[in-house]
Amino acid sequence: MTTPPITRFWNLLKNYKVEIRQIYAYALFIGVVNLTLPLGIQAIVNFLQTGELTTTWVILVCFVLVGIAITGTLQVLQLRIVENIQQDLFARSAFEFAYRIPKITFLQLDRIHAPELVNRFFDTISIQKGLPKILIDFSLATFQIIFGLFLLTIYSPYFVILGVALALILWLIFKITGPRGLKTSLIESKYKYSILHWLEEVARVNRSFKINTSSKFHLSKTDDIVQDYLVSRESHFQVLINQFRLFVGFKVILAAGLLVLGGLLVFQEQMNIGQFVAAEIIILLIINSVEKVLRIIDTIYDVLTALEKIGYVTDLKLDKAGGNAIPDFEQGLSLKAVDIQFGFNDEKNKILDGLSFEVKSNEKLLLTGKSGSGKSLLLQVLAGIHKINDGELYINDIPFSNYQREKLLNNFGVAFPANQIFEGTIRENITMERDVSEGKLREVLNLLKLNEYVIHQPEGIDSFVDSGGRRLPRSIIQRLLIARLIVNEPKLLLLEDPLQFVAEEDKKDIINYIMDEKRSWTVIVISDFYYCKEKSNRILNLSK
Repeated sequence: MTTPPITRFWNLLKNYKVEIRQIYAYALFIGVVNLTLPLGIQAIVNFLQTGELTTTWVILVCFVLVGIAITGTLQVLQLRIVENIQQDLFARSAFEFAYRIPKITFLQLDRIHAPELVNRFFDTISIQKGLPKILIDFSLATFQIIFGLFLLTIYSPYFVILGVALALILWLIFKITGPRGLKTSLIESKYKYSILHWLEEVARVNRSFKINTSSKFHLSKTDDIVQDYLVSRESHFQVLINQFRLFVGFKVILAAGLLVLGGLLVFQEQMNIGQFVAAEIIILLIINSVEKVLRIIDTIYDVLTALEKIGYVTDLKLDKAGGNAIPDFEQGLSLKAVDIQFGFNDEKNKILDGLSFEVKSNEKLLLTGKSGSGKSLLLQVLAGIHKINDGELYINDIPFSNYQREKLLNNFGVAFPANQIFEGTIRENITMERDVSEGKLREVLNLLKLNEYVIHQPEGIDSFVDSGGRRLPRSIIQRLLIARLIVNEPKLLLLEDPLQFVAEEDKKDIINYIMDEKRSWTVIVISDFYYCKEKSNRILNLSK
């Protein structure tokens, strides 16, 4: 069941209970001080009517000025607290995304374009911008409305009836129009992300669009998405404009009620001129506070929508931690599959259906089979990317699910055809901050002949590479990925076409190293290269 946006908002605020209490305490005090100022002005007006300059008048003027200074100081303190919350929120959100994305179950992530998912991080900025208005402006405006109406009751109990009636009207406006406004805001945000995703696609395959610009397809699709966005944006604006009209009517009723009631009380001599002036100041404060609430409503929608978008990421299920068995392997892993089954939820047939096999420790196995037999999928299952639907998979005679997942995967080296080079240095792409000695790193660089490439780079192994290795030769990319796998001496290597773009002689040298019987790791490889077949201990044909 999806968590409602308003619930997500309250859950967010729970992380900052202490800070929010301070903000509200300051807002409460500011509201009280702001509403004592009209009383001071009332007294000043009464003294002015006497036509004499007295010490009391000077004290009252100083009292009003001190009150203004105190409210200003408290507002500065509020801004400091909110800034702390904003910084913490950004850091918390960044680490939340960085922690969760690699751990999201692959079946869920497989149906989503992961970079598009990451775009939702930008909603953190919307929350950052909206929180100060909600926590400071909205709370202060609300307190001033409540205290203002309460203060007016000092002059006459009739203001109590008027205040209750106005509060009821305000609640009805939010109750009737609020859900509709949130719904239209969510729809608008959906198309906002759609256009962002499409523009990213245009940028990703820009060469294709550059060659086929005469088709104007990219512009046509952009036009369709933008049109949907504008329609949804107009729907949301209509809700906002209707709320604005209702608030204008509310303001007119509020001003009329307070002014007429105050005037009648003066005519009936239940209020003097000084009290009426003070009441008018309070009325103006209340009206200004209502206007603040009105201006903040759109911000509230933006924050709730942003929380819903970020919540879509945080609601995705993560890989389970696994059992309690601690992996401690000195030799290559042995594998045993007993009647394992796997199929995607949206497909009727199982791709792996009742598959059983066994791989001995340190064995070098070539995985073959016709297209669609499930070779790549089997590697993904063995790598822990997919969880089997039925059957059992054993690692060193212990069920896969019994191991502590993270520690078990540290013993795996997995290479798929997808480009996994990230933006960073060559060293970072190989070691990924694992504890690797310089001697072992040099050994791997020499084996893969990466040292011949590295010495020609300006910063050597600490030279910077682009995301995806855009300016790197494909053979260098594959060598870097192989280096990443073997530098940590894993106990299980799962490889799919790992050397497709490497020259044949170099390819043979690397295969000799990987398939060497002296290496204390188990290897399962998918490859059409004849030399892999020659160096393998055994062939497992999934077609049979």
